[in-house]
Amino acid sequence: MIKDKKIVLGVTGGIAAYKAAELVRILVKDGAAIRVAMTRNAVKFVAPLTFEALSGNKVVWDMFDPSTEPIGHITWGQEADLVIIAPATANFIAKMAHGIADDFLSSMALASTAKILVCPAMNTQMYLNPATQENIRKLSERGCTVMKPGEGELACHTEGPGRLPGPEEIAGLARILLTEHDLTGTRILVTAGPTQEPVDPVRYITNRSSGKMGYAIAGAAAMRGASVTLISGPVSLTPPAGVEIHQVRTTEEMRQAVLTCAGQSDVIIKAAAVSDYRPGETAPQKIKKDEGALTLNLIKTPDILAELGIIKKDSHFMLVGFAAETEKLTSNAVEKLRRKNLDIIVANDVTRKDAGFESDTNLVQIIYRDGRVEDLPLMSKDALANELLDRITILRKKG
Repeated sequence: MIKDKKIVLGVTGGIAAYKAAELVRILVKDGAAIRVAMTRNAVKFVAPLTFEALSGNKVVWDMFDPSTEPIGHITWGQEADLVIIAPATANFIAKMAHGIADDFLSSMALASTAKILVCPAMNTQMYLNPATQENIRKLSERGCTVMKPGEGELACHTEGPGRLPGPEEIAGLARILLTEHDLTGTRILVTAGPTQEPVDPVRYITNRSSGKMGYAIAGAAAMRGASVTLISGPVSLTPPAGVEIHQVRTTEEMRQAVLTCAGQSDVIIKAAAVSDYRPGETAPQKIKKDEGALTLNLIKTPDILAELGIIKKDSHFMLVGFAAETEKLTSNAVEKLRRKNLDIIVANDVTRKDAGFESDTNLVQIIYRDGRVEDLPLMSKDALANELLDRITILRKKG
């Protein structure tokens, strides 16, 4: 994670400079120590005071200002863990590529020994120009991480690539760059969210799963260097940075996606809350309300976790399941682990208001195949994701 990490944000003179303020807010909330350096053109778009208020530190934009540290253009980039240039204009990318150091920010970037994340933002034709593409290639070859810009309508009223990626997307990649990659080379498959079983074209059966736990696991695994595939039911969450995501709706769609990916996975973590039943028939048209009662004939959906438990006998992957219980937490979870041939099961009481489906925190038991039961304290789902990955890593090392 990025708590206590030192980050320098370089803001250059593009209209997207206003988005950098939100990026600072996100990184500060994560616990990072943020310094901001701006170009002279950048201060024409956003006042330095904005970034000073958000970061809690003085903003530098004039290398020869008497209040600027005498050799800050050297020390900032060498004391930092990460330098982010957002937005990075075509002009500033060209300066970095050709070693031009004519102001505080460009000098700091040239002298930096930190990791550098470059986030281009410019007119589409400027971005696609062979000169800009060659400069981006040079930066990538020298070890800089260069994000692909977003596509859509730009401030110049044209359409195409050139939009600054969203602040949360930039922050997500920053987290990956600043996290120890102890899972490099590990292929992890994560399922998340609910499934929906249609009753008719406008109604469906589902459950309360928000997908937060599965998304937290996928994001944490990607930050730690794993190759992550996330199979997600319908949720209102932003996909974590660095994961391959497959969107599904029904249990059968999730089953097909999981079985397709299972053979290429080292670890499978089934955090999704799939529907156990579906209507025996789906009405082709909306069912009209009348005086009588409506009776649905429900039939069982495929048990994806049980299928994986069978496949695992002839495979090499580790299988982790979740048990959302309302009573007899430990005994029900142990029975599920045994019956479905799991290596680990994570059990939680979903009747608690501070744990379970919609909450940002969770209180769980981790139960192992050998019978060990570990009670974890209440913590955020992001923290729990890393705790779970720590234990998976230890078990895999033991073989």
